[in-house]
Amino acid sequence: MNCKRKLLIAALPLAFCLAGLAQAATTLKIAEIHPAGYPTVVAMENLGKKLDAATNGEITYRLFAGGVLGSEKEVIEQTQIGAVQLTRVSLGAVGPVVPDVNVFNMPFVFRDHAHMRKVIDGAIGQEILDKITASEFNMVGLAWMDGGTRNLYTKKPVRSLEDLKGMKIRVMGNPLFIDTLNAMGANGIAMDTGEIFSALQTGVIDGAENNPPTMLEHNHYRNANYYSLTGHLIIPEPLMMSKTTWDQLTPEQQALVKKFAREAQMEERVLWDAKSASSETKLKEAGVEFIEVDKQPFYDATAPVREKYGAPYAELIKRIEAVQ
Repeated sequence: MNCKRKLLIAALPLAFCLAGLAQAATTLKIAEIHPAGYPTVVAMENLGKKLDAATNGEITYRLFAGGVLGSEKEVIEQTQIGAVQLTRVSLGAVGPVVPDVNVFNMPFVFRDHAHMRKVIDGAIGQEILDKITASEFNMVGLAWMDGGTRNLYTKKPVRSLEDLKGMKIRVMGNPLFIDTLNAMGANGIAMDTGEIFSALQTGVIDGAENNPPTMLEHNHYRNANYYSLTGHLIIPEPLMMSKTTWDQLTPEQQALVKKFAREAQMEERVLWDAKSASSETKLKEAGVEFIEVDKQPFYDATAPVREKYGAPYAELIKRIEAVQ
């Protein structure tokens, strides 16, 4: 708590100064848990460079990659009070605070990766960003980053639903994800990304679920050699700015932020596809076995989760399904 208070107190003089001087330089602290070179990190750094150039240095940036400012939950808290200005976070971390985003968090809500991209590029994607902005979250939803398709990676092979029974699988801290893994027969364990490596190493968990780049970059493959292509979650990730910071920008600056954020959305996608393909190759070279599974049993097993969490979004889910 003391640390957070200090951050807030330290940010206050700057906030008052910026409010009084419209032309004073604003430095955006950009936070990411992923390491330098990761697609989302590169896209956000380029966004910062574009803002610096377009505003003649009125908006500059400092990038903090590799989780140096804390876990996603901690970064969200810092962004809410304006100590961090810009971040990309997993939607799972937003769901408990802005329930409407949970429509994207549901298992098998998207047919495939291409379907997800069409949805976030259109009206529905903007509606969900607007819900983040309109919430009491004190964050402005700017754009979507691609987090790929999430699959299971485990110490023992999972070739069917039966193989997963009783396994302790790490998930993001959202009741929906815990229920999803539990419905599949596993035990969903909420845990920060930074804790996964040692938890796999010490046997606290039997596996986790994520995309190939995360499995590779965080070295999880060293303790989990099987990657089962369940495709149970395809979750886009919001790029968000502190509303405290947003409100201090001029309308022209806000328009630039929106424009470059949308460009970052498209740029990250190209980087993601290349990164995902190279990560798969490197994981296979490192001895990870990629396992094709029959997805239907996993889809059927998670039906109660969609019924439980999907009721408030029935109309929206129909619109998502209708996107071709």
